[in-house]
Amino acid sequence: MTTSCQSSSENEAYDVIVLGEGTGAIAAAIQSARSGANTLLVSPLPWLGGMLTSAGVSATDGNHQLDAGLWAEWRGLLRAHYGGADSLYTGWVSNTMYEPHIGEQYWQYLAKKESQLSIWTETTWGTITQEELWTISIPAKETTIRAKMLIDGTDLGDIAAAVGADYDLGMDAQSDTQESMAPMTSNKIIQDLTYAAILKDYGPDADKTIDRPSDYDPSEFRCACQHDCDDSSAHACDKMLSYGKLPRDKYMINWPKHGNDYYSNVVEMNREERAAEYQKAKAKTLRFVYYIQTELGYANLGLADDEYDTDDRLPYMPYHREGRRIIGLTQLQVNHLTDPFEHELYRAGIAVGDYPIDHHHAEYPDAPEIDFPSVPSFSIPMGSIIPKETDDLLIADKAMSVTNIVNGSSRLQPVIIQLGQAAGLIASMAAEQDKSPSELNVRQVQAELLKAKGYLMPYLDVKPTQPYFAAVQKVGATGILKGRPLPYQWANQTWFDPDSLVEIEVLYHDLLTFDQGFADLELLGKYLSQSQVEDIIQYACQLFDQDCQHQATKIIPYNLPVTRAEFAAALIEGIDLFSLKAIDASGQFINTTYDDE
Repeated sequence: MTTSCQSSSENEAYDVIVLGEGTGAIAAAIQSARSGANTLLVSPLPWLGGMLTSAGVSATDGNHQLDAGLWAEWRGLLRAHYGGADSLYTGWVSNTMYEPHIGEQYWQYLAKKESQLSIWTETTWGTITQEELWTISIPAKETTIRAKMLIDGTDLGDIAAAVGADYDLGMDAQSDTQESMAPMTSNKIIQDLTYAAILKDYGPDADKTIDRPSDYDPSEFRCACQHDCDDSSAHACDKMLSYGKLPRDKYMINWPKHGNDYYSNVVEMNREERAAEYQKAKAKTLRFVYYIQTELGYANLGLADDEYDTDDRLPYMPYHREGRRIIGLTQLQVNHLTDPFEHELYRAGIAVGDYPIDHHHAEYPDAPEIDFPSVPSFSIPMGSIIPKETDDLLIADKAMSVTNIVNGSSRLQPVIIQLGQAAGLIASMAAEQDKSPSELNVRQVQAELLKAKGYLMPYLDVKPTQPYFAAVQKVGATGILKGRPLPYQWANQTWFDPDSLVEIEVLYHDLLTFDQGFADLELLGKYLSQSQVEDIIQYACQLFDQDCQHQATKIIPYNLPVTRAEFAAALIEGIDLFSLKAIDASGQFINTTYDDE
C-alpha cells in the first residue's frame, strides 16, 4: 500500500494509528501492517497483549475449537513453546494456560515480523482532533502524529469517548434492547474487575509470605474454598488453586468466589481517580495472597519474581470485564444470539465466539439478577465495530456495539483478537481506498478475512485446513445452507454438517430467502443430485446476468446425492453468489453495486 500521508518536520504521518493497551490493539496493529498500511501502535504499558499478558489473565477461555486467524496463530506459538496443546491444559478453567511473559514474548515476535509496523510502548497520548485526518499529540515525545484511520484498542473504550462517540454503559433496559431478561430500567452497574496475581512455587521449604497487609481480616475470604466453611458447594482449597495452574509451577490468582474480584465503576473516572481505585483492588488481591499463604498454608507460593517488574510484582493493569459499548452501525443483542438465522446480522460476520453468557456481580450484590439464556456459538457483525456517528474510527476491543448481556460472551479474548484483526484489516482497506469503513464492500472485507484464516461463521466441524473451508464460510454467510446452532455447556456450538446430504426442501427455502428470483426454479426429489446442482448454477447465472463458464460440478461423483460441503464448493466455484449480492455492515441485502477495487 502507498502511504496516504506524507511526513513533515512538524508531525509523523501514518495510514493507521492504533491507540491502546488492549489485546485487540496489538491484533489490529499486526493485521493493519500485514494488509499493507503504514501503522503505528501507541500503548501506555510496557507489554503487548492486554488482558492476556499485561493483566495476568493467562488462562484463555472460549474458541478452543474455532481456530480463527491471529488467535490460532498466537496460540500455535504457545503450543510449540510448551510442547503441544496438552501442555497448555495445566489448570481446569481453560484449555490454554501459559506464563504471561511467554504470551507477551510471542506478541512481540509476531509484531517484529511486520516491517510496516511501528510500536511506541509506555507512551500516553494527549489531545485528539479530526479534520481531514486524525491528529494526536504525544506530549512525552513532543510530537504530533496523524493518520487517515484511528483504531480504539483501549480496554474501556477511552478513545471513542475522547473523540465524542456515543456509547452505552451498564445494564440496558428491556424497552431499549427488546431482551426479555434485561432489567426493566437501565443503570450504570458494570461487572466486577479483578487485579490478578501470578504466584510461583518456590519449593516445599520456602517461605515467601508477604508482609501482613494493614487491613487484613481472614473473614473477608471465608468460603473461598472449604477451609473454615460450612458451604458444601465450596471447592477444596487445592482445587481452587489448580483452577489457574500455569506451566512451570505457577498459579494465576483470579478467583471469583469470595476471592479477589472487586467492584468499582472506573470507566468514566480520570486517570488519577482510576489509579486510586486500582490501588484498592490491588490491596484486596494482596490480602487474598496473604490469606492463601497463611490461613491455607501455602507459604511456598510467592509472587512470581520473573513476570512483572512492578514494585509489588502485580500485573501492569487490572482485568476489566466491562467498559463502554459504542453506539455502532448495528447492535448485537441476545435475540440475535439465541436465534441467529432468524436475523440477518450473521451475514456480516467478521469474528466468532462460543462462550456462554457469564457475568460477575458477586461484589455488587444489589445488581439486578438476570436469567441468562443458553446460546449457541455466534458471529459478530462488521457494524458492531464501526461507530454510528464518528467516521474513520474503529473499535478493536470490548467497546464494540453489543448489549450489556451479550458483553458477557463477546468480551472473551479469542473474540477480541479476531475483532482487532478485523479492525486492522478494515482500517487498512479504508485508508488505501480513501473511504470510510461504512463505505467499504463488506463482502470484500470478509473475503480478505478468510484469506487471513479468519471465520465469518462459527462452524466447528469445518476447519481452515480443509479445502472447502472458504466455500462453506461464504455459503454460510449468504444464508444458503444454514448451520445447526446448539447451546452446549461452556463451549457452545454451530454445526455445518459438511458430510450430510443436501435436502431439496431446505435448500429451496434458503434460495428463496436469498433472492425471490429463485421462485421459478424447479427442484424435485428429497436429496440434491449433480444434475440439479448444474441446474441451480445455470439458473443463477441467468438470474444475475452472469456469463458462467464453469466446471464446478466435476468435483461431485456423478449420479450420487450431493453433500453440503460438495454443494458449497460447487456453488462458489460455479457462481460466487457470496460476492454477487451486496450486503451492508448489518447483513442486510442492498442494491449498491461496488466499484471494482
